Amino acid sequence: PTVTVVRHGLMKALGQEYTDKEFEDLCFEFGVELDDITTEAVMQRKEKGDTTAKADAEKDKEEIVYKIDISANRYDLLCLEGMALALNV
Repeated sequence: PTVTVVRHGLMKALGQEYTDKEFEDLCFEFGVELDDITTEAVMQRKEKGDTTAKADAEKDKEEIVYKIDISANRYDLLCLEGMALALNV
């Protein structure tokens, strides 16, 4: 499954700020994959089939969201709190 979490909320729960690359490396070390970095507006435009979804990503003033692929047997990672708890270990 893919879990979508707001970047700011996740970093606050982790108690540390990571760059996108550092967070991707952290996920890799933990055994999950950072699938995509986007915003909610871009995700909605993609769902509607708008082909300019990537072009306006920089203009959006929305919060950044991470889409994280997790293993099916890790149901404890399906929420922000579980993800933060696991990555803080």
